[in-house]
Amino acid sequence: MTLDALAFGRSARVRAVRGEDEISLRLMEMGLTPGVEVQLVGAAPLGDPLELIVRGYRLSVRRVEAARVEVEPL
Repeated sequence: MTLDALAFGRSARVRAVRGEDEISLRLMEMGLTPGVEVQLVGAAPLGDPLELIVRGYRLSVRRVEAARVEVEPL
């Protein structure tokens, strides 16, 4: 499953970040690397961007970016 499909309040472990372009590289630079735990805590009123907790800080990513992150629910 991908990060954009995770239910609010649920946690997951990152398996991979798809792609080899600037966006996927930037996602990994922001801490979304394989093995890290991430929790989906909210979304903006119109559903985009998503708010995550990763490595102890809050991170906002667009849905299309979150769709690149493969996760396994915990």
